Amino acid sequence: MTPETIEAYGIRLRADRPADAADLAAACADPLTQRFLPGIPDPYTEESARWWITEGAPAAWTAGGASYAIADPATDRLLGAVGLSNPMPERRQLEIGYWVAPWARGRGVATAATRALAERAFATGAARLELLTDQENTASQRVALAAGFRPEGVRRSAGTARNGDRYDLAAWVRLADDPPGPTARPLPDLPAGRLTDGVVTLRRLGPADADPLHRLHTLPEVMANRVPPVPPTRESIERRCRLAESHWLAGRSADLAILDAATGTPAGGCALVYDEPCTGQAMLGYSLLPEARGRGLATRTVGLLAGWAFDIGLARLWAGTRPENVPSQRVLEKVGFRREGLLRGRLPGPDGTRTDSVLYGLLAADRAGAR
Repeated sequence: MTPETIEAYGIRLRADRPADAADLAAACADPLTQRFLPGIPDPYTEESARWWITEGAPAAWTAGGASYAIADPATDRLLGAVGLSNPMPERRQLEIGYWVAPWARGRGVATAATRALAERAFATGAARLELLTDQENTASQRVALAAGFRPEGVRRSAGTARNGDRYDLAAWVRLADDPPGPTARPLPDLPAGRLTDGVVTLRRLGPADADPLHRLHTLPEVMANRVPPVPPTRESIERRCRLAESHWLAGRSADLAILDAATGTPAGGCALVYDEPCTGQAMLGYSLLPEARGRGLATRTVGLLAGWAFDIGLARLWAGTRPENVPSQRVLEKVGFRREGLLRGRLPGPDGTRTDSVLYGLLAADRAGAR
């Protein structure tokens, strides 16, 4: 590949120019750019920008990759950058990456640039493109989906922070014969960002939910149903809240906060874990804070979540309870779940013991018949 200008999808990819230095410095000094690109200088100055334009970008081409400025076709102003790195010729594989300046975000610039460069890479012999993102960088993961990339898992400790700490990276991949996108999502976003019946509201779990979620999962009766049945650390709950959107985008789970619709106060948590996509089956779980119990909120929650699951195409939901957890079994039965059997010793219990689990199932056909 050579640094020829590419015009596609409403953007221009071209070589970096000395006139870009001021905009390049401003964009790369932005806090969000600095957060998710720990390898760039901090502080990022016009001197840093000039080095990139004269030395860094040409070196990317020499190493077998690519470096493009993303520009506005009408004004030629810098909007961001996109490039290819880490070439593996024996695998015909490269890594694609991008950033967008603050003044150009929210306009589809990254998606357009990623599509355009991916097409050029495939046209010139690449067979596989990898896109690696910080798991908390969900905006970048949404770009990956829009540009036809598919989730392949998590690279453990593959990233290095500025302080030397290691962190995980989400891996997204597009092959030369994959459709150009967007990639279909097994778990789409909730309509208008929430589900509600006017009494209870469900929305995606987020960082602000760490306090009530930690309180919920350290209650003895809730902790008894965890796997394993031990109290979670505050750090693990904070991480769960931070990564909930990433797991949702990858189609692994829909992790939700339960709120009192009238007051907006936390009432508990629920989750849909897509454990068997090939058969259209997911596991459903839920728990309420003590002050929210006895008001029918759990039944409403399960009904809302089951209805959404079937609306997006799932065929079967299952849930498990401990044999003695009669209130939870009544909730499931009110929604239409049927008892399907007892799984002996299914779950780890305290002190090395094993705990039985009562299995309940609900089919999309059951729900349709009830309606």
